[in-house]
Amino acid sequence: MRNLVRRWGLSSHGSVGNWWEWAGPAGWPGQCLLCRQWCRGRWCAACRERFAAADVWRCATCGLALPVPTHADPNTPLERKRNATTARPRCGKCLVHAPPLAHCVAALDYAFPWDHWLQALKFHARLEVLPLLGELLGGALARAHLQWPQLPPPDLVLPIPLSTERLRERGFNQSLEIARHLPTQRQYRLCAHTLVRVRHTGRQSDLPLVDRRGNLRAAFGVVRPVQGLRVALVDDVMTSGATLFEAAATLHEAGALAVQAWVVARTP
Repeated sequence: MRNLVRRWGLSSHGSVGNWWEWAGPAGWPGQCLLCRQWCRGRWCAACRERFAAADVWRCATCGLALPVPTHADPNTPLERKRNATTARPRCGKCLVHAPPLAHCVAALDYAFPWDHWLQALKFHARLEVLPLLGELLGGALARAHLQWPQLPPPDLVLPIPLSTERLRERGFNQSLEIARHLPTQRQYRLCAHTLVRVRHTGRQSDLPLVDRRGNLRAAFGVVRPVQGLRVALVDDVMTSGATLFEAAATLHEAGALAVQAWVVARTP
């Protein structure tokens, strides 16, 4: 086993399963996670073209999908329209009540087939989808950097934490695992123990949207210094924004300079 570790560069904390996950897509064909067709990589070219949904105009502070501005030339590619726009787009709600987020990056809408896979990850421990979700979010971050290069990168990347009770029930924190699978995560300092859950709450999905922020009041705490730092929060799904907004407000109270959100999916 030691020879295998030396030969393939595995750390002492790695595992054969981790090595297979790393080497498999590059070395052998497998099945597309979405349509189960044989392909190289984690998903086939047809599903990538159909479901990636990369070219979407979104609110810069909550990630909500927006209609393309009517004054824009319909023959101009969306990417060029974005580059020609100096002001970052915002939805009406964020214009009236600015959220405590400096920026929000959402990889795609919470719709088929991603709603199925995100639920399968969270509630059925389908961890095999993690590399694909990390790839999608990493691609969205790369596009955001190209569109708004003036936005400074974060000093810390923090996953939305689970309560001890929820972590014991689920066995893992899906937000932390997504952050660990980001292609760009080595450029940043990922820390799983700066933002913590100090109060166990009911499931957000069981509550009406108007009650979700109140359910999370004083649910988070900051146990390591964030004074003057730029922070990125990672989560799987953003629906009302209550979880991310409450976490961001807590970080601001602890002295964070700016907080942005990185989410795999945004509810339309």
